Amino acid sequence: MTQFLLQAPPQGGGTFQLVMLGGIILVFWFFMIRPQAKKAKEQKKFIDDIQKGDKVVTIAGIHGTVNKVNEDNTIQLEVSPGSYLKIEKSSISLEWSKTNSK
Repeated sequence: MTQFLLQAPPQGGGTFQLVMLGGIILVFWFFMIRPQAKKAKEQKKFIDDIQKGDKVVTIAGIHGTVNKVNEDNTIQLEVSPGSYLKIEKSSISLEWSKTNSK
C-alpha cells in the first residue's frame, strides 16, 4: 500500500503577498501617476493664463509671441515681425523662457 502524506498549505503567505502588491501599487502611483497629473495641472493653468506679450513654444516647436487671445480658444501668434499664425490654445507647449534655462 502506498501512503500519501498530506501537507497543510503554508499559513500567512497570502497576507504578505497582498501587502507587497499594495506597496507596489503605492510606489507606482507615487513615482508615475502623481507627477504626470501635477504636470498636466500646471500645463492647463499656464494655457488658461496666457496673455498678450507672452513668449511661447507650440507643440510643433514654433516660437512666437502672443499677439491676441480670442474667445474661441484660439490665439494669434506673432512668429516674426508682421507674420501671424492663428493657433489653438491647446497647441501651446510651454513658456519660451523655460526652453532657454539650462
